[in-house]
Amino acid sequence: MAGYLFRRLVQSALILLGVSFITFVLLYVLPADPVRQIAGRSATAQTVENIRQQLGLDQPMLVQYWRYLTGLVQGDMGRSYLQKTEVSTLIAARLPASLLLMAGGIACELLIGLTLGVVAAVFRGRPLDQGLMVVSFVAVSAPQFVVGLLLLYVFAVQLGWFPIGGYGTAAHLVLPAVTLGIMGSGWYSRMMRSSMVEVLRQDYIRTARAKGLTRARILIRHALPNAILPIIAMIGIDIGIFMGGIVVVESVFGWPGIGQLAWQAIQRVDIPVIMGVTMVSAAAIVLGNLLADLITPLIDPRIKLR
Repeated sequence: MAGYLFRRLVQSALILLGVSFITFVLLYVLPADPVRQIAGRSATAQTVENIRQQLGLDQPMLVQYWRYLTGLVQGDMGRSYLQKTEVSTLIAARLPASLLLMAGGIACELLIGLTLGVVAAVFRGRPLDQGLMVVSFVAVSAPQFVVGLLLLYVFAVQLGWFPIGGYGTAAHLVLPAVTLGIMGSGWYSRMMRSSMVEVLRQDYIRTARAKGLTRARILIRHALPNAILPIIAMIGIDIGIFMGGIVVVESVFGWPGIGQLAWQAIQRVDIPVIMGVTMVSAAAIVLGNLLADLITPLIDPRIKLR
């Protein structure tokens, strides 16, 4: 286990290094000039050049990247060009909202998706199975802003059950979490159905049936723990995606998460903030996949980490 963890940590460090370099290069070659955003349209050429020198943007790309990397290793993500605040402070202020949305979204998509997938697998080949798969396809294909606006109109405007937007209470979380859950449930239901159908064909399932075990016991005790293994890897990826922020959902519901911060930074070419959000998202994906790999042997002891 120790050797496996060491190798994974080294791999994770290399992945994050690669992400930081690629992102930095892409931002460096962008035609948009962050100095112009800071100085304003009416600034003189001398003012623009002075700001460029103060920020160190007049130096070669590799020099700038090395300066950023050495700061990042020491926990310094830089300072926002426009908000004049440490990037780590900006991200930390948005982190609780992102974590809450991540937990709510994953819980909703698992609840909806796994339920639909198990039911479809049990009734495979029947009209119910086909109907649920059509529903899952629609859930995957539906644009998030359409689903979000529809839920807002029905449950917030017409029925008045939930707030129209904002952040602060459990009621504010329901609609954005359900919006994310509807989209993710389509993927989870299809994956769960395929995995469950494969498991239900195994010999030990037929043996359990021959022993007279009830369908519920067979599904919960024998089939589900084996069928759910591919789902764990998907959850690890979702952690990173949600930590990066779902920009559309956050915009529709006025959710003050990291995704909204990233979108604002992109519009204003605030490179330190863009880099900071990208690195946090990449770290979350790496951590989520590592946790998924560590949890898998606890569910299926036959899997060994080497």
